Amino acid sequence: MVTVQFRQINIPPGQRVLLHDVSWQEFEAILAELGEHRANRLAYSQGILEIRMPLPEHEVDKELIGDMIKLLLEELQIDCECFGSTTFKRESKKVGVEPDQCFYIQNHEVMRGKRRVDLTVDPPPDLAIEIDVTSKTQLEAYEVLQVTELWRYENNKLQINILQEGKYIGSQSSPIFPELPIIELITEFVAQSVTLGRSPTLRAFRDRIRQLIRN
Repeated sequence: MVTVQFRQINIPPGQRVLLHDVSWQEFEAILAELGEHRANRLAYSQGILEIRMPLPEHEVDKELIGDMIKLLLEELQIDCECFGSTTFKRESKKVGVEPDQCFYIQNHEVMRGKRRVDLTVDPPPDLAIEIDVTSKTQLEAYEVLQVTELWRYENNKLQINILQEGKYIGSQSSPIFPELPIIELITEFVAQSVTLGRSPTLRAFRDRIRQLIRN
């Protein structure tokens, strides 16, 4: 049998690799070998390990949508803790996933001051963000970990999935921001940023949110 270190594997941007029959111990060893400071994202569910290498535009959209969520929370005076692309894993459930962005909102007080997450005692994020194609492996991991709300930005449009009886269903609104047309807002301003640029887009987004709040 040939043994290859994961640092030797080169995954082109926009591509992914699926590995089958990966044990939990092997998953943990791969996480340790790859380390925390890396560009790729991992998802693990029931023995299947997915390794993805995001495209540059994926990273741009991820940061922009994350910044828009922070603006929303700030303007609505909702407290949060942002955990970015933290690895969320649960050995007893045999799942692990690394969101593009994630937030503790309802559970922000529980996570205040924490620098590590242990899902045997800590709650999962209240909101997770995924850009581009979200695979079956990722969706299974989010469902098993019981992440309440998952936003998926795919094909230039936002989709909102909310957990209902342990499974995700599509929703036209966000329970976190029930009074705002989140799908239309995020979709519109991400598209606008391509020509307008990040900073002007965020300023325009803040102005729109303030207008909607006043009305």
